[in-house]
Amino acid sequence: MTLPIDPATLDPDDYGEHETVLEMGHEEAIERVRGVCLDVGFGIPVEFSPSELLNEKVDADRDPYYVLGACNPAIANRALEQSLRIGGLFPCNVIVWEEEPGRQRVYHVSIMRIARLLGMAPDDEEWAEIVATTGELVAELFERLEA
Repeated sequence: MTLPIDPATLDPDDYGEHETVLEMGHEEAIERVRGVCLDVGFGIPVEFSPSELLNEKVDADRDPYYVLGACNPAIANRALEQSLRIGGLFPCNVIVWEEEPGRQRVYHVSIMRIARLLGMAPDDEEWAEIVATTGELVAELFERLEA
């Protein structure tokens, strides 16, 4: 299989990668991330623990790992007006995993940027505005988490 892009040539800014570390317990970090998501304009319509599911179903012995499916409905609606395929990447996931007890990694990549890189979204001013708007919200999210 040939990839449509060369991952080695991409800068994390190209796909909107953000991450930070929170020095706190796993459940406390999830609550903090959830609260800050809500404060900056993301609802959380979906959330789940893959680690709990996998530990139960296949005895995976995974460390705590949690997904918060963040969504700003107004932006999601604009994105769907431009590309119905973007729904295949919904919601904008913010992930919290325990690197070690008391140390949680928070991670996000921009589905809007990834959709553009993969040709799933138009390369036009409207999409650029959607990318910019979501980028500003995510930047604010991570700034507040790091404060």
